[in-house]
Amino acid sequence: MTSEITIQTILQKHLAGGEAFMPLTHLLSEINFEKVGERAYNLPYSFYELFYHITFAQKDILKYCISETYSSSNWPDDYWPKEQAPKNETDWQNLQKDYLNDRKQLEQIIENRPLTNFVPAGKDHTLLREILLVIEHTAYHTGQLAIVLRLLGIHKK
Repeated sequence: MTSEITIQTILQKHLAGGEAFMPLTHLLSEINFEKVGERAYNLPYSFYELFYHITFAQKDILKYCISETYSSSNWPDDYWPKEQAPKNETDWQNLQKDYLNDRKQLEQIIENRPLTNFVPAGKDHTLLREILLVIEHTAYHTGQLAIVLRLLGIHKK
């Protein structure tokens, strides 16, 4: 196994979670739709709001990695939902699908492109930097999601 393949494997595992933090997909499987918009103990965000933020940031970084004409989103307004909960269960399911589809595209970038390449729209950021940014950002907010679930009485581990 070459060192590049080893790095690719490590990055893909960390992108999916479960190496140093619980996989986000595990937390998604624990919460039911009726609870996703609930703000426990006066927290400033719900499970949905955090997950929306994770998904939006991941999508934004993915666009940055693949687009030659990338333009940045408006921080913080675009990165957080306007609502505390999704409009309906279909929207909630679609958000989860979007997250997984975008993660799959990032996995394919890891597999198929040299990680030391610069992103097309930027001259000082590599694909490796952007993949690590997604991993770190997701890990940080996954911890918050676990806390929200604990405060809602859902996650006991």
